[in-house]
Amino acid sequence: MTIFLCFAFLAALLAHIGCSNQRRGTEASGRRYNRIQHGQCTYTFILPEQEANCRESTTHQYNTNALQRDAPHMEQDFSTQKLQRLEHVMENYTQWLQKLENYIVENMKSEMAQIQQNAVQNHTATMLEIGTSLLSQTAEQTRKLTDVETQVLNQTSRLEIQLLENSLSTYKLEKQLLQQTHEILKIHEKNSLLEHKILEMEERHKEELDTLKEEKENLQGLVSRQSYIIQELEKQLSKATNNNSVLQKQQLELMDTVHSLVSLCTKEGVLLKNAKREEDKPFRDCADVYQAGFNKSGVYTIYINNVSEPKKVFCNMEVTGGGWTVIQHREDGSLDFQKGWREYKMGFGSPFGEHWLGNEYIFAITSQRQYSLRVELMDWEGNRAYSQYDRFHIGNEKQNYRLYLKGHTGTAGKQSSLILHGADFSTKDADNDNCMCKCAIMLTGGWWFDACGPSNLNGMFYAAGQNHGKLNGIKWHYFKGPSYSLRSTTMMIRPLDI
Repeated sequence: MTIFLCFAFLAALLAHIGCSNQRRGTEASGRRYNRIQHGQCTYTFILPEQEANCRESTTHQYNTNALQRDAPHMEQDFSTQKLQRLEHVMENYTQWLQKLENYIVENMKSEMAQIQQNAVQNHTATMLEIGTSLLSQTAEQTRKLTDVETQVLNQTSRLEIQLLENSLSTYKLEKQLLQQTHEILKIHEKNSLLEHKILEMEERHKEELDTLKEEKENLQGLVSRQSYIIQELEKQLSKATNNNSVLQKQQLELMDTVHSLVSLCTKEGVLLKNAKREEDKPFRDCADVYQAGFNKSGVYTIYINNVSEPKKVFCNMEVTGGGWTVIQHREDGSLDFQKGWREYKMGFGSPFGEHWLGNEYIFAITSQRQYSLRVELMDWEGNRAYSQYDRFHIGNEKQNYRLYLKGHTGTAGKQSSLILHGADFSTKDADNDNCMCKCAIMLTGGWWFDACGPSNLNGMFYAAGQNHGKLNGIKWHYFKGPSYSLRSTTMMIRPLDI
């Protein structure tokens, strides 16, 4: 590039040596200069000065701007002088061009060095920028990797914590399972003990039944023997009618014997003559028994209409005129009242103690004529109360032995604890109540629950001291509240016309 500039400058000088745009002038100091205009650039050259003692051509053939002032004045023709002058000018220009070239080369060296330095700086800056960008990206990737690593560690920690919790839960479940297994074993042991006790009780009951059967057979044999003796005595009495004195004596002896036999036969409160009368006239209920002259409370046999077999019932002949047929009785908790529909239908227990007469027999009795109901209650403090209803009867099995009542009076609360508008009978295996729950299971026993209701005389029997706060006990709400379990209860019916 430098050589190119030199040649361009030289060509410009040669082209403009004799051109019209060549300007020459003289400064105020006397120096002469030559100015060349090339495009937008202007080049000014200082011409050599002539000494004052130099000779000038009188003919003015030499140019005053001669480059060589020291040249001797020679008498030559004009072309030779001109040529020499041109050679001198060329030499001067050559020198100036060399100086200019050196100057340009020096300047170009510094510029090239500056350009190289700038290029190196730019390259370095670019490399630094790229490096910075790479570092930034690396830092960003590192941060992302750190975040991912943190998330992985957190997730791992969570999984470890969850695994630990699962292990603890598993340990707790295993512990609970062991406890439940232990409880089940205890329950099995208790069941075994209960089964053993039940077997023992069954054996005792069986023995008692056998004893009672033997006693019954003995009594029947005694009655047969007594009847035979009476017949023999009557025969002897008829034979002794001929002899008055002997007859009177024998009659006195016979009367004594009869009285002794009668007293022996009436230990159970039933006379032979009355037995004959009972066989002659069947009783529909205890009211008929009472009207027949039997005014002592006890167990009697009645013949219910539309029932093929006779039924033994307990007759209460002492309360308010007597003639009451007992249909339910609780007194000591010796009988389990947690029975099903079949048991409550046909009845269970003994009329001598705790029992339920049976819904089928209650329906049959109350279908004979109109009956009233009396409920006798006693708490653990010895207080007695009663509730009496003027009308009482129940429906048949298809009607779920529905209860019908009217006219409540008594001392066991101003309000009736039985549902007056009627309720179906429910047991643990026959839910006929008006509650979403199963009242017979929740409150136990069989009863006219409606929506569980304020009474249940067939609930659990609780002994003294344990009878408070028992919602499933023997309760009569308007007598002792909803959570007081009573000591004894008796339900009995009697015709309205007594």
